Amino acid sequence: MCGIVGVLGNHEAAPILVEGLKRLEYRGYDSAGIATVDAGKLARRRAVGKLANLSDLLVHEPLAGKSGIGHTRWATHGAPTVDNAHPHRAGPVAVVHNGIIENFKELRANLAADGFEFSTETDTETVALLAERHLRNGLSPQEAAYQTIGELDGAFALAFLFDGHDDLMIATRKGSPLAIGHGDGEMFVGSDAIALAPFTDQITYLEEGDFAILTRTSLEIRDQNGELANRQKRLIQLDVARIDKGGHKHFMAKEIAEQPTAIDRALAAYLGHDNAINLPEALDFSKIERVTLVACGTGYYACLAAKYWFEQIARVPVEVDVASEFRYREPPITPGTLAIFVSQSGETADTLAALRYTAGKATQIAGLVNVPESSIARESDVVLPILAGPEISVASTKAFTCQLVILLLMALKAAEQRGTSLPAGLPQDLRSLPGLIHQTIAGESKVKSVSRELAKAQDIIFLGRGHLYPLALEGALKLKELSYIHAEGYASGELKHGPIALIDENVPVVVMAPSDALFDKTVSNMQEVMARGGKVVLITDAKGAQLASDGVTETLVLPEVNDALSPILYAIPAQQIAYYTAIAKGTDVDQPRNLAKSVTVE
Repeated sequence: MCGIVGVLGNHEAAPILVEGLKRLEYRGYDSAGIATVDAGKLARRRAVGKLANLSDLLVHEPLAGKSGIGHTRWATHGAPTVDNAHPHRAGPVAVVHNGIIENFKELRANLAADGFEFSTETDTETVALLAERHLRNGLSPQEAAYQTIGELDGAFALAFLFDGHDDLMIATRKGSPLAIGHGDGEMFVGSDAIALAPFTDQITYLEEGDFAILTRTSLEIRDQNGELANRQKRLIQLDVARIDKGGHKHFMAKEIAEQPTAIDRALAAYLGHDNAINLPEALDFSKIERVTLVACGTGYYACLAAKYWFEQIARVPVEVDVASEFRYREPPITPGTLAIFVSQSGETADTLAALRYTAGKATQIAGLVNVPESSIARESDVVLPILAGPEISVASTKAFTCQLVILLLMALKAAEQRGTSLPAGLPQDLRSLPGLIHQTIAGESKVKSVSRELAKAQDIIFLGRGHLYPLALEGALKLKELSYIHAEGYASGELKHGPIALIDENVPVVVMAPSDALFDKTVSNMQEVMARGGKVVLITDAKGAQLASDGVTETLVLPEVNDALSPILYAIPAQQIAYYTAIAKGTDVDQPRNLAKSVTVE
């Protein structure tokens, strides 16, 4: 979602703020702005659209000052306009905000009764006005910010800058991530480590409810009870700082290509040379009676794939939930439940809220995250980093396949600890995955030509059975995210229960069908599509292509793979189809409209 950057520095702040904001573009945004204090006076510049528009504005209207805050906004309250862009200012205070102030209407009414006027449609302006009111009443900037925060309900990360105070910044978080960077006589604030990496390699993550007072040479943090807190200073890992495209046209192309390396890294961490599965010792599946998997978006589809593995391989019952519905359903959490929460960022608001609902009810909580310092990681009993490395493109690729690998290893460990037999060839065949994925990626030329034809469609259906049903859902999600073509994924057996009514020569159907035990049934569904004039893109292996390519419009041939591994391998063509279809449509691949990478609001 929105991105925050702040600096109390020794050099001009504007270029530093813009550089930090560029590194937060991956989170998704529709406007951007910065504010600085120069000669004791606040000033700001804001622009709608890409950061290039803000950079152009700063060329014509430079902003001086060595203290500043910056923001990329993903609109929630109010349209993407200059007036609604951050930073928001009320008299002597400027504020940037990530999150949602849930009680802003009541606060707004209270402020209006006191004679305050509003110039935006946003909830954030309320924060600035509250701080201004407290300043008018004689409070210091620190006291004004603290009192303001006490009046807010919702999820937020905030940074305050004040007129007349070029060596002071206030930062706080509740539900949205925020980190402090330590420099040499400088201090920085950022939504994540990636934003701070060019300026410092030492950061402190604020914890839930923390209130931080920054100067160039000091940092004071108080916890949610107002007590002084000693938060650990950490070194930023070097790979977090590397966010270049590596010669690729888009971050997504780079991240698709990085999957063999990312999966190899995960296997090296969790699978020993003797094929022993090395998961945290605290995970003991012999004491687990059921597993609950919770996530959002692509992570949810990883959980659906894992349900097959846990139930078929480990013989443990599994429930899978969309995080945004989980806690409102108020599900009973029975003794013996392992609750697994999956989130690339580890800050997904709905998933974090579901975790907090489960805390104290489940026997154990495990977090699968790509950011080991994230909120979900800190609040889980057991943390399993997926080790995908930084993922910048909004559409998840390598994080998804790494999530699948770790979830499969968990299922195999559960089978081992519960005394059930493993499928033949597992986990040895896991070691072949990086090579098979590399081989699959190399076949992209055929995917390009298929995608150019798919780009002409208005509606596309994805079908899959068994392990490949979740991948049909994921393929459809990727396609609509990137190309804006309406796409839906279905279990192949559900075709006759409604979706077949949509089939004609204008609705392509992408069928994921490795030559497994369910292949013949899927081919029957494919024949039903072709009998009604539907155009089929078949994704299968060489054996499947030999058996079922007659009448098919296009066939994408993948290497043969162990049945249990097919969801991981078949994720690659799903990603490539979405990528190249988006290229053909001319859409923004890395930052699709209306989407955000890290969704930190409900």
